[in-house]
Amino acid sequence: MIETRRIVYCTNPHCSDPINTIGNRLCANCFTPLVYRYLWAVNTTKNHLEAKEKNTSRYEVISPQIWLDAQPNAIPDIPDKLPNKVIPYLRLHQHRLHLPHVYGFAGYEKQAGGLSPQESDDDILLLENVPINDKGRLYPAITDLWEHSTAVRQVYWLWQILELWKPLSELGVADSLLVPENLRVQGWCVRLLELIENTNPPSLQQLGECWRPIVAISNTKINNSLKKIVKQMCSGAVDEMAISTQLNQLLLSAAAELPLTLKVSGITDKGQQLIRNEDNCFPTIKDSQEDTLLPRVSIVCDGIGGHEGGEVASSLAVQSVKLQIRALLVEVATSNEILSPDLLKQQIEASLRVVNNLICNANNQQKRQKRERMATTLVMSVQIPQSVQTTANWRSENACEVYIASIGDSRAYWITRDYCQLLTVDDNLAMREVLQCRSLYRQALVNADGTALTQALGTKEGEFLHPQVRRFILEEDGILLLCSDGLSDNNLVENYWRDYALPVLTGEVSPQEAADSWINLANQRNGHDNISIVITHCRVIPDYSAIVTPKASEIEVLHEVETPQTQQELAESSQALLDLQLPEDEPVTNTTPVPSKKKSKPNPILLLLGLLLLIIGGTYLGLFAWWQINPKSFNRICQQLPQGSTGVCPPWQ
Repeated sequence: MIETRRIVYCTNPHCSDPINTIGNRLCANCFTPLVYRYLWAVNTTKNHLEAKEKNTSRYEVISPQIWLDAQPNAIPDIPDKLPNKVIPYLRLHQHRLHLPHVYGFAGYEKQAGGLSPQESDDDILLLENVPINDKGRLYPAITDLWEHSTAVRQVYWLWQILELWKPLSELGVADSLLVPENLRVQGWCVRLLELIENTNPPSLQQLGECWRPIVAISNTKINNSLKKIVKQMCSGAVDEMAISTQLNQLLLSAAAELPLTLKVSGITDKGQQLIRNEDNCFPTIKDSQEDTLLPRVSIVCDGIGGHEGGEVASSLAVQSVKLQIRALLVEVATSNEILSPDLLKQQIEASLRVVNNLICNANNQQKRQKRERMATTLVMSVQIPQSVQTTANWRSENACEVYIASIGDSRAYWITRDYCQLLTVDDNLAMREVLQCRSLYRQALVNADGTALTQALGTKEGEFLHPQVRRFILEEDGILLLCSDGLSDNNLVENYWRDYALPVLTGEVSPQEAADSWINLANQRNGHDNISIVITHCRVIPDYSAIVTPKASEIEVLHEVETPQTQQELAESSQALLDLQLPEDEPVTNTTPVPSKKKSKPNPILLLLGLLLLIIGGTYLGLFAWWQINPKSFNRICQQLPQGSTGVCPPWQ
């Protein structure tokens, strides 16, 4: 009997009845969240498939190029030898936030020895991680939303495109950025449908010509500045670096007008199956409320090497990272110029190499070899409060700029009311196989060692460490969630973010309560590992219901910490390792808390007097301006006033 229902299979390998009707959120049999993996099909012009048709009894055609994989737990068809056309996708896999990656193929004919390695014009390349929402619809093109977007978002989109220009140009696919329909936007994020091979190497002038139509209708705050930048691009008078510098200046100037409020909460738990907790995070209950790093800095570390190493490595990493970042923030505060994203990334990378060498030296002192060496993963966010002249020409002390660094498989997510985005890329063997063009990601991930880490803090000397650092602008309300793999395993964040993150955004629960709920979920669904999570609730939209709304020039920093359910003490052997003295050449910074200003209730009489003076002053200012611009008209009006009212004319008359 032919199956006519629209079905999708449950991804739980132990489910006894995995077939479900499309539209269900949970498996009707085992209640596992169903995965709807929508794919973008490239080279479908010769197939002419209609909607709701099946391809190879597996893919349902939603539209000619949008397919749904009804068996998302099965490995897709992959040829023995990967075609040349997929090489750019593999090389650019670390840019997965913006670019799709190869899922598999459809159209290869089965041979006795497997799939034919020969390419055919009818072969269909299937891409995942594409700009398609959970309903199977494309996200809008950048041109569709441009005119009605904020000034910050418009510049942010262009800055992202320029950031992609160099890596795509090096691999011969920069034409992908010249086709408006290929550029889709998911909130703040620019995402590409597919990579388009260059016919001829495109120039920066061509990119400027593509920008010209949308820049002409950009927000009035930035219209003139963007037109000047595009004019320079089209003339060929400046290089990419100069354009990037100008765009960055404009982006920070626009973002600096946003009022930023941060609330942070951190918690760590040993999990259900382990005796000790090798995770560490910042902030925790031990951290002082007056710590100047709060709430700008969040850290999650997952220790490796057993209780006599892993917990020491993660704790040492958190302590030394805090010291390094505190020094960086002091440097930023004393700088008279805007620090570029590249410079700040280099500073953060250098800081992490110092931390790496501290752990590495401790390993060497203890003569630890190979698997005995202690190490730790790390994911960190640092909100950089640069002083910037805004587009409205006033000085702001914060440009809503965040840097996210990661080493290993601890992750960072950005969650809004509409979507959940993974901001980091795991450092594992599967990723290395992809970057070296030896395998597709899904194929490499199922290998026995696919999730094994390729780098962590402390395993090797700092010169061999390659942290991932990216810049992120806070221009919408959302949650920045940092976690260890005890939470992210089995796609818990992707499957449950609506249930656990949205109540924070709607104000129903605090970040502290949400963090506790995430820990409980991880213990129920995972529980095999230690669990750490730090939630930062970021707001740039003022709360108009509040009596006092913070000025855009002032950042309101609020710190909330969650008490761990069971506070673990280090073992004596681990404590001995942790008591190692930090080198004397570590940066020494002023950690004295900045005194907070006490708020006092305004005196109503003084307010009334001030308002009166403001009205009188404004009247005189207006009369003075009239007299300066058109003295004849002004004198004529004064002469027409009745007797006894000449005092109305100002004293300079």
